[in-house]
Amino acid sequence: MMRYRKRIADDILKRKLEGKGAVLIEGPKWCGKTTTAEQIAASILYMDDPEKKEQNITMSELSPKRLLKGATPRLIDEWQLAPKLWDAIRFEVDHRGELGQFILTGSAVPADTREITHSGTGRFTWLTMRPMSLYESGDSTGEVSLKELFSGTPDLEGSSNLDIDRLAFLVCRGGWPQAVDMREEIALDQAQDYYDAVIHSDINRADNVQKNPERVRRLMRSYARNQGGQVPNTALAQDIAANDETSINEETVASYLNALRKIFVVEDMPAWNPNLRSKTAIRSSDTRYYIDPSIAAAALGIGPNDLVNDLKTFGFLFETLCVRDLRVFADALNGEVYHYRDKDGQECDAVIHLRNGRYGLIEIKLGGDRLIEEGAKSLKVMDEKIDTDKMYAPSFLMVLTGTGDFAYRRKDGVYVIPIGCLKN
Repeated sequence: MMRYRKRIADDILKRKLEGKGAVLIEGPKWCGKTTTAEQIAASILYMDDPEKKEQNITMSELSPKRLLKGATPRLIDEWQLAPKLWDAIRFEVDHRGELGQFILTGSAVPADTREITHSGTGRFTWLTMRPMSLYESGDSTGEVSLKELFSGTPDLEGSSNLDIDRLAFLVCRGGWPQAVDMREEIALDQAQDYYDAVIHSDINRADNVQKNPERVRRLMRSYARNQGGQVPNTALAQDIAANDETSINEETVASYLNALRKIFVVEDMPAWNPNLRSKTAIRSSDTRYYIDPSIAAAALGIGPNDLVNDLKTFGFLFETLCVRDLRVFADALNGEVYHYRDKDGQECDAVIHLRNGRYGLIEIKLGGDRLIEEGAKSLKVMDEKIDTDKMYAPSFLMVLTGTGDFAYRRKDGVYVIPIGCLKN
């Protein structure tokens, strides 16, 4: 039996249950939604239990209240098989008058909202789970806390055990819980299996529209080539036409990407809009990212050795890994992750912005003194652009690296922190 590794979402789920009657956990398939919910649930209904599935669905039509009886919080797994349960749960939450009653989990495939009459506002809250961060999978020492950086820690100590070969493996393995304790060869197969399932099945279930698997494959390959860029659908269509024999029009690209978003395969990053000293036009396009770097590696058909031999591609996919981890950490801090780019070419790879207005600026670099110096210089220029009369000064400036043994603070105040020692 696989042991349960504590997730950052555990504490978020507990907090949300204290404030609402029901929590809906969303996220990609295989990221551990049900397993996390099982840790806190007092009773469980598995809607897709093969021996009871048809009976459960029938009961949801005849008397849904019967399915909701049980110790609380009650987990309803694969709830989307019976969308009418949504309104039944809303009704129960209203009439019980108590918080923390239900947890809903299910496939990444959206429920049929035609059978739902109420939005759930005031009764439901949402929790988005992602694949494991390196800290959750045990691959980061966790000696440097993002929370403490926001608190103004002047000095820090932290070491990373990751060398470039191990980092390349972690990019290709991804944060899939099932893969974490497998031997390396088998662990790498999990991301490929996930990718194959998306192409042949999951993307069609997102909107019940049958898609050409080869076209999906080409789009996902092109999307992987454009990781970390603000690339419009027209550019993706052109990239596919330039690299493959068969082209895809812009409308097809848009519909396929929309389906991939619905099942949490891609999660683009919105632009940050700070107050600046000058009237610089800020680019508002989203940055393209897979929810896990292993999907990009599978789409490109590459493995750890390929990354080590192609550091440019390695850098792009490493950025996706860092964005995944930063998003997981930001959720625990009540924050969001954004990117910044303006018409002058000034960029910032990641901005973690908390609800209280505090924020940190982050440049992501695979490693090496030259790249770290470039990242620090860019952060200082970005810092100078912000109008601190109208908003807070940044809580920290960080170059987040892949290689490097230690975390440290430079003389100019910029932190250099390996991803292998960071936690929330």
